[in-house]
Amino acid sequence: MKVLLIGANGTIGRAVRKQLEMRHEVVTAGRNEADLLVDITSPNSIKEMYLKIGKVDAVICAAGATFFGSLTELTPEKNEQSIQSKLKGQVNLVLLGHEHVNNNGSFTLTTGIIMEEPIVGGVSAAMVGGAIKAFVESAAFELPRGIRINHVSPTVIAESIEKYGPYFPGFEPVSAYRVAKAYQKSVEGIQSGKTYRVY
Repeated sequence: MKVLLIGANGTIGRAVRKQLEMRHEVVTAGRNEADLLVDITSPNSIKEMYLKIGKVDAVICAAGATFFGSLTELTPEKNEQSIQSKLKGQVNLVLLGHEHVNNNGSFTLTTGIIMEEPIVGGVSAAMVGGAIKAFVESAAFELPRGIRINHVSPTVIAESIEKYGPYFPGFEPVSAYRVAKAYQKSVEGIQSGKTYRVY
């Protein structure tokens, strides 16, 4: 398969790339140090990326910024960061990309455990995660030509525990390798509209 991986330089993205490039052609995309440069907050940038890459069999998004902070710190402007990047960025990859995905191809988006298990400071991230979950479940019925769509919802990643651990008291971390296996299931499997939980 020809797989487009957005966010290949992140902790999850690196693990997904390592997992998939043994069997597939992986083309990376991101803000820097990637085969293709893309800003997922910009529909025009997404369109340009798809025009450059042409047809693909799978699109994976392991990118998307969210605001972390308490509800009293959360302003409309800060919340918009999560909406523009994590939510609209991922949704627009599908809306602008399905014509570039081959028959029976797939999209795999990224959410996270906090949409189901809230944490202090995670309101904005939980909100967009829940919205992506709803989008995936609905879009699975309407995508044309047998194209599938799923999302991966991991808990805190062991490799990122020093940075994010304080936000996740009592949560059992999982390895990036385990999370990458869920993306493999989505790309190489048959299911659509599924939440791949890695907890």
